[in-house]
Formats: sequence, C-alpha cells, structure tokens
Amino acid sequence: MLREILINLLTEAAKKAQREGKLPSVELPEITIERPQKAEHGDYASNFPLKLSRIARANPMVIANELVTLMPKTDEIESAVAAPPGFINFTLKNNWLNRQVDHILTEGESFGNNNMGQGKKVQVEFVSINPTGPLHVGHGRGAILGSALVNVLAASGYNVEKEYYFNDAGNQMDIFRRSLLARYLQSLGIKAEVPENGYMGNYMIVLAQEIITEHGDKFQKLTEAEALKQLGDIGIGKVKDKIKKDLTQLRVEFDVWFREQSLYENGQYDKVMAILRKGDHLAEKEGATWFVSTNLGEDKDNVVVRSNGMPTYFATDIAYHYNKFIERHFEKVIDIWGADHQGHVPRMKAVVAALGIDPEQLQIIIHQMVTLKRGGELVRVSKRTGDLITLEEVMEEVGVDACRFFFLARSASSQMDFDLELAKKQSQENPVYYVQYAHARITSIMRLVEEKKITFADGDTSLLTTEPELTLIRKLLHFPELIEMATLTLEPHHLAYYAQELANTFHAFYKDCRVVTDDEALTKARIKLVMASKTVLAKTLHLMGMNAPDRM
Repeated sequence: MLREILINLLTEAAKKAQREGKLPSVELPEITIERPQKAEHGDYASNFPLKLSRIARANPMVIANELVTLMPKTDEIESAVAAPPGFINFTLKNNWLNRQVDHILTEGESFGNNNMGQGKKVQVEFVSINPTGPLHVGHGRGAILGSALVNVLAASGYNVEKEYYFNDAGNQMDIFRRSLLARYLQSLGIKAEVPENGYMGNYMIVLAQEIITEHGDKFQKLTEAEALKQLGDIGIGKVKDKIKKDLTQLRVEFDVWFREQSLYENGQYDKVMAILRKGDHLAEKEGATWFVSTNLGEDKDNVVVRSNGMPTYFATDIAYHYNKFIERHFEKVIDIWGADHQGHVPRMKAVVAALGIDPEQLQIIIHQMVTLKRGGELVRVSKRTGDLITLEEVMEEVGVDACRFFFLARSASSQMDFDLELAKKQSQENPVYYVQYAHARITSIMRLVEEKKITFADGDTSLLTTEPELTLIRKLLHFPELIEMATLTLEPHHLAYYAQELANTFHAFYKDCRVVTDDEALTKARIKLVMASKTVLAKTLHLMGMNAPDRM
C-alpha cells in the first residue's frame, strides 16, 4: 500500500541522515501519512519533520528539506516537497496512476482486501435483544453496524464469526411469560391483570390471539405454573422466529444463535463463579454476592447474585465471555451494544481481566439512539398500531437498501435522525438513490459497449490523462485505505461516506468525459476506467449489505 511505501521512504531517508551526521542518532517518532484536504498540497502529506524536530532539537523545515533530498526516486512518486511549518507533501505520477486501472480490473472483487487479520479468530456479537418483543429501529442500527463491520473484517483477513445472544433466562423472561398469560386470558374473556412492570405493547395482544387461533383455550385449564411454562415457551419461540425473520429480511445473518439458558445447562455459570471466588474477586455483603471491581480500579463493586439468589445480567455476561474467550478461544471479541449499556463497559473490561484475559481483546462498540422523522416532523408511534415503530414497518416503507445505508451513514457514537421521506426520494437529495444511480449509470454504459460490440481488453490506460479521469482514479485508490482504516477503528460508517464521494466523482467524470467516442483508443481506455469504477462501487455497496442495481 502507498502509505507503507511512503513510511519506508521517510524512515530510510531519516536513517541515512543520521548515518551522515545530518541528524542526531535519536529514536525516530512514529510516522503518519495523511491525505491533504487541499489538492494543491499533493496526494499525501506527513508531519514527520515536525515530530522529529522536537526530539532532534532542530528546525523542522531544515529537516524536511534534508529528508526530501535524501529520498530516492520511485515509480509511484512524482515529487516530494517540503512545506511550512514542517510537512512533506507527496504527489503521485500520472503514468503510475493510470496504470492502476488495469490493476483494479485484475484484482476484481478482491481489490481492497488485505491480510491485516492473518486469519485470527474474531467473534462479533450484535443485536442480542431479549426475545420479549419485535425489533425496533434502534435494534436495526446495531444489526446493520454489526453486519457491515463483519464484512470489513473479513475483507481484512480475519476469520469472523457472527453471533446473536438470546437473553432467554432471568427476571425479564418471567415478566414476559406473566404478561403473555394475562393477555391470553383477557383474549378469552377472562379477567386478568398484566404485571405493573409487564410488556404492554399491542404486539402482546396479537401474539396471544395468534396462540389462541393455533392452540385454543387449553392453557387456561392448566395450573398457573404450567401455563406460564408452556404458553411462555410458545410465545418466546414465536418472538425468536419473528426476530430471525426480520433480520433475514434486513440481510443480517448469524453463524451462531447462542442461548443464555445454555450457560446454566452446560455449567459455564457455576464454573466461572468458582474461578472468581478462588481468585478472591467475589465478596458477600448485604445478603448478595458482589464482584469486587474496586480491587481492579473500578469506582464501585457490582452485584452478581441478588439477595434472592437470582443471578444478575452481569453474572451471565461473565459466564458468556468466559465461554467466548476460554472455551471457544476467540482471539478478539467485539460486542455491539445499545446506548443503555454504556455503564456496563468498564465492569466487563474489569471482569475479563480478572479471568486472566487481556482486556484489549474485548472491544465494545456503543451505538446511540435513532430518531425517526418524516419530512422534519418527529415520528413517535406506528401508523399501523399506534404503538412502538417496528423495524419491519420501516423496511416496508423505505426498503432494505435505504435502511442499511441510513443506519450506517453516521458513526456509532453519534445520535442520528432517520428521515423516512428523504429515504424514499428518487432524486440526488437521497444519498441512497444517488449512489445506486451511479452504479446503474455505469451498467447502462456497459450495455451500450456490448451493443456496439466494442472489445476493450487491449485498452491503453496511459491515455487517461485529463483531470476528471485522474481524479476518479485517485478516488478509486482510496478504497484499500478505507478498508484498512475501517478495520483499525471498527468504524464501517466510512463506507457510506466513501460511496457518496465515489458516486459524486464518477458523475463528474461522466459529465466531462464522453466514454464512447469516435476515438477508438480513448474509448477503450475510458471503458476500462468505467469498469474499474463499477468494480469498486459495487464492492463498497456489497460491504454495506446493499444491492448494486443495473437499472433505476
């Protein structure tokens, strides 16, 4: 990659300057390579001379000029120029740039891939809501963030496993069972009260009526304990099936559906509690069992077993992560959680350390809330039910591609507004339409090429010398760097930004450069550039889980 080439050039120039006595023999600082915001500053820039000047106690411009002098000529770099107050700006050679079009076409779908992961075993766990109700828009954001991140990590050579953790044990499941039984009895005309802290959504009534249609009134004849068990199991199964169906529609697939209850059935919970107790990480106080987080630098201790003997969610999360790291041997675990889990992060890091695992192996992404709007007006309730707005309804209204793009268009740490009206517009105001239209435009050009029976394999890309052509090539070459950055930062939202930038750059090229012309040689060269653009734009869309349409 170009960044590595530039880093090596700067490193070797600095070492040569040290050998020649032009720089003191100090440890070289980390070299970073950035893309300048202004085109006149070149394709890449480094502030390495500024960093080095602080250590070497020398003028940064003197260092910059010295390094430029000592750098050898390369096939890629046209010029390296010292710039105040201590930068080096690099400009790429045009004849190297246009040769990269053939490289992209040769690489095809694998263009942009790298081997950063080296086959390391990574688990990404996301969505993972209790099976107590349908998915809503906030869950959709986590689902799309997780699935796009998995695609990016796979492109970077990681062996990635996708997992959904069903919280099917504990107090919330008991509340769900009691709420469903009450709605079931009410639907049969029998007086019953939903628990005060129960699930009040209209979907519970629909679920109860569905069960009556299939099973009749047989559960009212059972003891309460038996009715809660049997009716609840059916209800939980139906909610799970609906969650899976919605996620499939959203193009989110999982390798593993993990049940919280299995941690008790298979002994991981008992095992991890014994390990923590043996390590003096548990303490009994106030009738409960606490994880002594304060011994590991936390502000407060945390309850793992309540005074009534019931484990907390934290306790099962400990067992779950023991299973991930110790039993299934994941080298890295990435959890994607909603904003309400922010306070859970430090104690999970602490307990992982208590289990003898490097906390850096656990990375937790918190995604913020989603606000639905319709043309600027806040949307609070479903038109269909007057209740919560489900992910299914949003997918039906705007389409899956729009859902995926809009949910991915902002960083996870940013709250986001989702404008339903904008997502449906068929105009360049809508970024989804604008990006997909670029791909459709490309395929229409290629249909014309087929109709005219133009062969272009022998096209000479050295003819691509105009500014719109070279600008488009430069934008295509950003793609491998984008994959690397998104992998390092775990931020797949950069894909959405890049897709818009690439579409915009292609539209500008298309406006200024006619592809099929009377000039046969130039036509073939430009067709190659169009095909390279199609390759990169389609892969960007596919990494986002979106379609690359041939027609709009």
